[in-house]
Amino acid sequence: MSFIRTGLREIGLKIRRQKTRMALRHEKRVLQRSEVNLGREGCSQAVNFPEVRNEIVALKKLEQEQKEVALRIAQIEEGIRQIDLQRQENARAQNAELAKLEEEKKPILERRNSAKAASDLCDRELSSVERRLQDNDAADRDLLKKLADLQALVPPPEDLETQTAAISARRVRLPEERAEVTRARLGSAEACRSAREKLSQNETELAAVEKKITQIREEYEARDRVLNESSRAQQDALKSARGQHATVEEKKNPAYLNIGRHLASHGIAPPNAPHLLEEVQKHRTAVDRHSQHTAELAVLSGQIDKQELRRFYFSVVSVLVLLAIILPLVFQTPQKREWLPQETEAILSLNTEQFDRDDLPKRWRRDQAAEWKDVWSGLNGSAQQTPALNLPRDAVRVTRGMTTDSGTTREFVLVETRGDASQVLRSVETDKAFEKRPISGLPVWMRSDFALARVGPRTLAVGSVPEVEELVRVRLGIQPDLKTTGQLFDRFQDLNQGSALRLISRDPPKLAQMFHPVFSRELLEASQLLGLSLTLQNPVRARLVMKLKSADAAREFGRQIRSEPQRWLRIQDSDLFLHVQTPEVETQGEDIQLRFDVPENSARLLLRRIAKTDIVPAVAEN
Repeated sequence: MSFIRTGLREIGLKIRRQKTRMALRHEKRVLQRSEVNLGREGCSQAVNFPEVRNEIVALKKLEQEQKEVALRIAQIEEGIRQIDLQRQENARAQNAELAKLEEEKKPILERRNSAKAASDLCDRELSSVERRLQDNDAADRDLLKKLADLQALVPPPEDLETQTAAISARRVRLPEERAEVTRARLGSAEACRSAREKLSQNETELAAVEKKITQIREEYEARDRVLNESSRAQQDALKSARGQHATVEEKKNPAYLNIGRHLASHGIAPPNAPHLLEEVQKHRTAVDRHSQHTAELAVLSGQIDKQELRRFYFSVVSVLVLLAIILPLVFQTPQKREWLPQETEAILSLNTEQFDRDDLPKRWRRDQAAEWKDVWSGLNGSAQQTPALNLPRDAVRVTRGMTTDSGTTREFVLVETRGDASQVLRSVETDKAFEKRPISGLPVWMRSDFALARVGPRTLAVGSVPEVEELVRVRLGIQPDLKTTGQLFDRFQDLNQGSALRLISRDPPKLAQMFHPVFSRELLEASQLLGLSLTLQNPVRARLVMKLKSADAAREFGRQIRSEPQRWLRIQDSDLFLHVQTPEVETQGEDIQLRFDVPENSARLLLRRIAKTDIVPAVAEN
């Protein structure tokens, strides 16, 4: 195993070399900055050295260029200030003009509003007069009809003449009333005409003022746009000049670097900054130290046996290859598997942890404890009879698989416990009512109406004796199980496993045989596969997954859902709808997915229907 020690030693040396290289690069950068600072402060002392004369000449040229750029920057900044002043003056002038026009507009607007109110009043009075004329004509027609009816009576009434005289007297008064109303209508019409003319005149004046306001606003906005363009151009020029100034400053660094190195080599420090020489010397010492350490580590690495090092690398590569083969297999293995028979048609899964945490079950349990107890028992089915197991506290999930056989529904129940299921098994072993019977080595405890078997570390199969025995045979591989790659199980796993309730069926019309009616018959008959998940928070959120016959059918169904959600998303034999507002619809090929919020009363009825604790209308009628 010496090659392992050799390899680990080489890895340690590599790590130390890498750390030393990083420290060396850092010290070199810091040393270069220190030398540049020393050269910048020590230019006056460097004049006496002919070796750096060229650098000093280059620095003078660059400084002259910087002065020119700085002058241009100052001119541009002054131009930007002038433009800002012009923009402020333009804004003040615009506000003054608009305020003046608004003052002129105010009395015109008041006159227009008064004229409009007068015109509306005249229109109402004219309409009232017109109604009075119509009432007069209607009264005349009614009197004529009454007179004709009286004359048509056989035999005529005894007071025919009296009634005829009264009707005739009333008809005689009608023309006078009509003439009076007609004169009133002429006056109202003249008043309406005058009011409309006045209103039209005021609206013309108001439109002229508003047009003038618009023209002034457009004029000042055009000036402001021109000033903005000028300011933007000046800003671009300022940015370019500042970039040029920074570029010239960077060009000075090589000359400062050479001057600083020369001064440091001769031990000359600027009188106003003697500490700069000390910093350069300190960083030079650090660079020499790190370089020496790097060389020492390289010598130690060179002394290592290369053959043993190759053996170490081969071993490491072999282990990595094996891990690359094994890890994908581990991660592709399903973490959980619902050991249900292959003929399972529907699956109902209850997340007991979510039921304990969500808002709706909490309120229901607090306000209507007896009703919630019945609903909870109905949802869990046979799992409620598991000995020594408190479902809300000790269980994580209850899964019920259902299939119909000759009109009879068979149910397979799996309970996933929070911890080890040994406590339940010990309780059953000590209960004399249970009889132990092994199936191919896997024990099954049974009594007349209930059976229990352990089919996983934390999974129990419970229910009637034939169903539990079949679950055990499925778990042992004697009978085919619901494959994890099958369509039903894939769609079941796609539903949010964190939801309180998940329900899926590959034969949706049969759901009415397994539970009390929940979905409308049209919805069940239109789908080939249907899945539902519920999150019982506030509000209750639902996700409905369906598979239809074709992609065209899915698109058409999505269109109908958007236009008529109340036709499809309603609870069968009830006036309640499953949605609060139009659901979100996502279509992909033959699959369609709906997301919507469920009203609380609908969610309660839905849970009661699944638990079979409601009263079905048909049963109530019988």
